[in-house]
Amino acid sequence: MSNQTKKEMAVAALRNGIVIDHIPCVSLFKVVNILGIEQMDNSVTIGNNLGSKSMGKKGLIKIAEVELPKETLNRIAVIAPNAVINIIKDYEVVEKHKVTIPEDLVDIVRCNNPKCISNNEPMATHFHVIDKENNVLKCRYCERTVTHNEVILK
Repeated sequence: MSNQTKKEMAVAALRNGIVIDHIPCVSLFKVVNILGIEQMDNSVTIGNNLGSKSMGKKGLIKIAEVELPKETLNRIAVIAPNAVINIIKDYEVVEKHKVTIPEDLVDIVRCNNPKCISNNEPMATHFHVIDKENNVLKCRYCERTVTHNEVILK
């Protein structure tokens, strides 16, 4: 094995599963919580502060033998909007796509306005994405604007 190959093998190959790549380091453990990794029996590899040409440093999560539901991917998109999902089958990437934040987020984000009806009545929160590029959300009920840094997941 060449030195170059050894450098590239910082994280073991995955036979089947999912790789979530290009996670900002500050968001990595939020994504870990979204995934509920501590309850998983699957093999999991978490890399933090890995070198990245586009980001400088990045986080990465590999999970063997798992598929993620759309709702989970939507939650990840709120926290790590530039994350890339790689689906692995027989050691090959068979699908690769960026997460995308949907137009509307229902029961995913908590409104940070304590007077909002969604915080005082048993109901689902509802946010509309008003700026996809910067992940700016607006509460449907109280019209409070929430920026990417202020997001609190439910």
